[in-house]
Amino acid sequence: MSIHFTVSGLTRNLFHSPRNLFHSLGLDHERAPRPLRPEQSLLLECYLAGQIPESAWSDYVFETPELARHVNARRAQH
Repeated sequence: MSIHFTVSGLTRNLFHSPRNLFHSLGLDHERAPRPLRPEQSLLLECYLAGQIPESAWSDYVFETPELARHVNARRAQH
């Protein structure tokens, strides 16, 4: 039994670690950002231009986590 758990733990780490690494680096290609609605796109552009403070942005991201994915994808392009 202990060998089964050791092998199981090893394979779990091998398969999930690279995925977690890609996700933490913003390179998670499995979940490409979904298209934003026009008002969300405007909000994103305003944030990237520095017109929205971090405190307000974190509230928007809490309500719509997809916004953070778009910011990460945009920053990864530059």
